[in-house]
Amino acid sequence: MPDHGSFMGFRRADGRVGTRNHVLVLSMVGLVSGAARRIARTVRGTLLVATPYGRGQFGDDKVVHERQLIGLGRNPNVAAVLVVGADRKTADRVGAAIAASGKPVEIVALDDVHEDSLALSERGVRCAAALVRAASRVQRVACPMADLFVGVECGHSDATSGLGANPLAGAAIDILVEAGGKAVFGETVEWLGAEHLLARRAATPEIARALVDAVSRREAAVAATGFDLTGNNPGQENIRGGLSTIEEKSLGAIAKGGTKPIQGVLAIAEEPTQSGLHVMDAPAFSPESLTGFAASGATLMLFTTGAGNSFCNAVAPTLKISVRPDTVAHLPHQIDFDGSAILAGREEIPAAGRRLFELIRATASGALTWGEILDEGDETFIRTGGSL
Repeated sequence: MPDHGSFMGFRRADGRVGTRNHVLVLSMVGLVSGAARRIARTVRGTLLVATPYGRGQFGDDKVVHERQLIGLGRNPNVAAVLVVGADRKTADRVGAAIAASGKPVEIVALDDVHEDSLALSERGVRCAAALVRAASRVQRVACPMADLFVGVECGHSDATSGLGANPLAGAAIDILVEAGGKAVFGETVEWLGAEHLLARRAATPEIARALVDAVSRREAAVAATGFDLTGNNPGQENIRGGLSTIEEKSLGAIAKGGTKPIQGVLAIAEEPTQSGLHVMDAPAFSPESLTGFAASGATLMLFTTGAGNSFCNAVAPTLKISVRPDTVAHLPHQIDFDGSAILAGREEIPAAGRRLFELIRATASGALTWGEILDEGDETFIRTGGSL
């Protein structure tokens, strides 16, 4: 395996490595979001992740919801977690699943304070403050690039995405995979028309079938409702940027995954069990897609864009990449990596990919992204069904 050097990360109790050292205030249900916000505003060094859902869910939707909560709490970028819940039983179940990763977890619930939101906030502030103090003692250490797990996304894509930005991201991902690292891309509907190409790269026939089946299920679900993808995917911003069909968009979109074999098809928020490139069967909407990656353990995101897209993940630093010259010029405080020299013919994609890989290394070691500086990050929980 080639030696691609190291980065300075946070080694966790379970052996995984984070690029950040968050103390997460994890609000499990909309009933406690106000209290959770007060806790996060009061305690410096905390990161709030709140979902408006959490009651009335059933079946797969409930399973996926809890898997996202637990996965975000277990993400290696999180040093410790304050779980804020309504009922003690559910909060304990989620807290225990997070604590199994070896990180400190505290739990506060409305059950314990006679439904008093202010008392819940006061108790949570004290717990969060202690967690932050302990987390601040954790130091970065040198870690091989094989310990990095990167999610790859594209949004507000145009013709330049498929021509330059996505192949550029793919070149950097190839280097990471060669180093023994993990990567994942998703947006299942944006494999449509290109699934046969992905299937050819599957490490096993079973993975190839799972890829094709994932696309077929999503296409059939859309068709069953009578919904027309035209004007929705590609969206209006994609069409303005020169993308005419979902097949054309897909051929550009899959380039962001590079060229290496695909080692698995992950469910939403499923953690990969081996190194290499994976795909996630999940929604194409970027905020949901990125949360799926973070809940599966991704510690850094690459996000390519044509026209520009300010959304970033909260738990994992998100590098915005564009090769479109006017986007780079108009959005100097959004685009982290300028690849416009590719379109101008002044730089080849492999060379730009190596530059991007070095930015990945620097960001993993603590260099801030524009999204972090401007507080653009958020988490958007994926729903797979309606509520009772």
